[in-house]
Amino acid sequence: MTSPIRQLGIATAVATLTVLSAGALAPVLRAAWAADATPPVPRHDQMPGMTQPHGTGMAPGMHGAHGGSIHHAAAPLLPGQDAFGAIQEIVGLLEADPKTDWSKVDLEALRQHLIDMGEVTLKAAAAAQPVDGGLAIVVTGDGRTLAAIQRMVPAHARELDRTHLNGWSAKTEPMADGVRLTVTAGDDKEVRHIRGLGFIGILASGSHHQPHHLAMAKGEPLHVH
Repeated sequence: MTSPIRQLGIATAVATLTVLSAGALAPVLRAAWAADATPPVPRHDQMPGMTQPHGTGMAPGMHGAHGGSIHHAAAPLLPGQDAFGAIQEIVGLLEADPKTDWSKVDLEALRQHLIDMGEVTLKAAAAAQPVDGGLAIVVTGDGRTLAAIQRMVPAHARELDRTHLNGWSAKTEPMADGVRLTVTAGDDKEVRHIRGLGFIGILASGSHHQPHHLAMAKGEPLHVH
């Protein structure tokens, strides 16, 4: 049998080895735990490029209580008004063209034309009636709207007829309070096309509008309204 003293010595040795082993394994275990751990999700103010202003508690680009922007936002793109935007586009084209003859430029003529477009598009009355081979539309208005109708609609009809767009024929007849626009085609498919477009669709048809606006602004001779 083993004496009590010998048993005590063996137990002490085992305990000592256990403590020493644990101390040696601790760095290894800590490294393993660190490798296996999920990294903490950074707060928005710790992310790259997201430096938080002192004392705001807000992300960049947000507005404070008094409406002040923390950082400058991207510049707006919309001009705020359609006609203004159309003129701005033309001015950009004129500025970029070294051949622009500024002595002939007439942006006021373009502005007046855009006013006419607004009058006809938004204020004119248009009563459409199917006719043999197409559509007849009585376009009426008063004041500035009537004047715009009388300038725009006949000119657009002449352009459609001149280019024979989609095989269409177009003509206008003057009326006391407007014009009668008739658009026809020999193809049944195009007849349905014309009737489906109606007045504003026919008025918007063709690719001459934008070149016409540029020519008008340059003071060049025009073929259409």
